[in-house]
Amino acid sequence: MSATDDADLVDITLHDMSLEAYRHSTEHHDELLREFALIQSREASEGHAVPARLLALIDTLTTEYGGMSALSTAEINAALERGDAAMDVRYTMPRSIGPAVSHLIELLRETDEYCRQGELLTLAPPADAVAFREWFLLEFVEQVAGRAPTPWPTFIARFQQA
Repeated sequence: MSATDDADLVDITLHDMSLEAYRHSTEHHDELLREFALIQSREASEGHAVPARLLALIDTLTTEYGGMSALSTAEINAALERGDAAMDVRYTMPRSIGPAVSHLIELLRETDEYCRQGELLTLAPPADAVAFREWFLLEFVEQVAGRAPTPWPTFIARFQQA
């Protein structure tokens, strides 16, 4: 990597990330990915066609953003096994992650709507899982834009007041 490449990197810090909220949000995400894999593996049949927009959404989420869930997994799993309640997580990412994550947020919101409408077997995520996902992803967008990190407890307190 050259020195100019280093200038295109930004450090992202997730302060006081609740491991319980992470686990809960991840469980829903994993359910959704299993359903996506099932949808992609089966042949379309009469009366059971998947809407084209949903297929496009699944393809984009799994091919373009599938790696996002692998970030710092070992470190987080170790903290979960120790029984830690919260932790700071740090990433070094290219600045281009900001717009990409903004797009991911919109795709996940659209996926939530498919869940609410019953187009998917996976239930719509509960409000607390959505709040965690929004905080987690918005931290990338906000910090790439130069804003200071917002710790999870601060974000969730504001969310619950709204």
